[in-house]
Amino acid sequence: MKKGKGKKYKIYNRKRSESRDGKRQKSIKLKGNFMATAQGFGFVRSEDGDEEFFIPADSVHSAMHGDMVEIHVTRPAKGSKSAEAEITRVMERANDTIVGTFEAGKKSRRTGDIAFGFVIPDNKHYSDDIFVSRERSKGAKDGDKVVVRITEYGDRARRRKSEGIITEILGDIDAPGVDITSVVRSYGLPEKFPKEVLIEGDAAAKPVGDSVLSRRKDFRDLLIITIDGDDSKDFDDAVSLICKDDTWELGVHIADVSEYVREGSELDKEALHRGTSVYLPDRVIPMLPEVLSNGICSLNPDEDRLALSCIMTLDNKGKVKKHKIVESVIRSSHRMTYSNVQKILDGDEWLSDQYADIVPMLKDMDHLAKLVRKRRVKHGALDFDLPEADIILDDEGRTVDVRLHDRNDATRLIEDFMLLANEIIAGTFAEMEIPFLYRVHDEPDSNGIEELALFVTRFGYHMKLKKDGNTDVRELQKLLVDAEGTDAERLIRTLALRAMSQARYSTECRGHFGLSMEYYTHFTSPIRRYPDLQIHRIIKEYLRHELTDKRRSHYQEILKDVAEKSSSLERRADDAERDSDKLKMVEYMQSHIGEEFDGVISGVTDWGIYVELPNCIEGMVPLRDMTDDYYELDEVRHQVTGRVSGRRYGLGDTVRVQAVRADKLAAEIDFVII
Repeated sequence: MKKGKGKKYKIYNRKRSESRDGKRQKSIKLKGNFMATAQGFGFVRSEDGDEEFFIPADSVHSAMHGDMVEIHVTRPAKGSKSAEAEITRVMERANDTIVGTFEAGKKSRRTGDIAFGFVIPDNKHYSDDIFVSRERSKGAKDGDKVVVRITEYGDRARRRKSEGIITEILGDIDAPGVDITSVVRSYGLPEKFPKEVLIEGDAAAKPVGDSVLSRRKDFRDLLIITIDGDDSKDFDDAVSLICKDDTWELGVHIADVSEYVREGSELDKEALHRGTSVYLPDRVIPMLPEVLSNGICSLNPDEDRLALSCIMTLDNKGKVKKHKIVESVIRSSHRMTYSNVQKILDGDEWLSDQYADIVPMLKDMDHLAKLVRKRRVKHGALDFDLPEADIILDDEGRTVDVRLHDRNDATRLIEDFMLLANEIIAGTFAEMEIPFLYRVHDEPDSNGIEELALFVTRFGYHMKLKKDGNTDVRELQKLLVDAEGTDAERLIRTLALRAMSQARYSTECRGHFGLSMEYYTHFTSPIRRYPDLQIHRIIKEYLRHELTDKRRSHYQEILKDVAEKSSSLERRADDAERDSDKLKMVEYMQSHIGEEFDGVISGVTDWGIYVELPNCIEGMVPLRDMTDDYYELDEVRHQVTGRVSGRRYGLGDTVRVQAVRADKLAAEIDFVII
């Protein structure tokens, strides 16, 4: 907000109890979500999203991370400093249960029993521990993972701790499954489906009758396949390809989940409540019951399945010339895996013989996908895909290996076709101005881009910036291409990704910056994402000429809430998946203490240097342990320098480290530099 303009700014600069005309003025109060930090202070973004307020630790009072709060502004924004505020009231609690580690306190002199204890929250946003009396400890032992329900909220300013009662003892952190279960409980992920949802799912999971099939396009004689990961159990997308003279007819066939999950049903309410399936190292928490997700809705081979098909005609340069969207019935011929498809593309003779009927189509798909990708890159699409880790577990759920995920032509083939279908669907409904859900990705923050541009100069790269400090998508694309294959590639991709805004769902078609697309949505995964399921309903009503003014108004009314909930639940799933992966990586490193590794410095702070290994495991070299010198942080150059030795460590530097600590309770890995 510009200085001197806007009602809020004027009020912030007045005395607390005096208005411009000198009369008594009631202090302004705003509300928003409180975002806490590990250090105890936090921030509140106003409900309208216009301004962010800094909340000092002694002004937090009883608020906890995620709470909806009311604030009183105590100091206006000045220069680059945010406005300050004090939390005056908690309007709605985000959570009253917390997962953490039980730490036993003093023992009773009379009985020898633990007199009390504390729960140290796993979530770093909860900076204070929770007091638990012996009577409320449920017999928890020192070091147990527990779930605690808060019965009385504390206040740091008054030096009063929160108090709670332990409702569940998960067990020792090193016991099989306890680590991931603690993450599940911490994020409040719903594991079991309510009884009424399961009953409804069983009733819905019946083969459809001839009357339903008769009004659908019959593609059962078409050569259609699914291509997924080796461990996948639900298949919601399938592809087909026919070569006609100088054109291609590409079919992207998506499971018609909306035929089984009707709007307003118990299944639908639970799917919206979950928002997305969550994929953890040792389990999947699905959006829909297994009888649907792995059963009647999954495009299993040699079984009739209902689908929504996007049929696209492309020229020999990979450009879509025309398309149609139809309700269909399909029959997948093969359940293919990325690894086997890649082997076939690489010329594996045994697999080529086994799948001789689809080998020509696979090779044509590979050729077409590369044409489509070339066009997308030409229009400025960014490839931010970073190497990901595959976490390999034994039968008891313990980590036995962490290795890089193989991303090859087979995975890119499916990605290219799904991106194309999503773009076509989004453009079709945006141009008709029908209420819809879109996947949007705004332009990056100029501060992040300026920091990136400054950083990459140390590697000899130069980025042209606009007058507002931002940059063109093609400039970012050029940077990523130039860095490809270099030692700095992963780091530059990571920093570029951090500079980007977060993709989200919206009822407004605002385009996708990273993909350089004017129109984009999520249409291709209705088994595991609620927004895809939601727009399937709209598409079908349009195809059936049932999208009346009343139905349009209905969607206009509900879609904004669907977009906000889905975006929030997606972030929750991402956080849970990241925390679970981290725990399993820590577990893996516990059996490699003392070993040496080559790594790249991925972060520099005033408390330590973060180092990432080639398999994506990241640990920290604490500066307190570098006793040979006193190191100072240079935030601009992203490096620390020894005051005595002059030795420097900066982002992107290659170092050799030794693993010295792997603590699952703290979810931390420590290295020392060799």
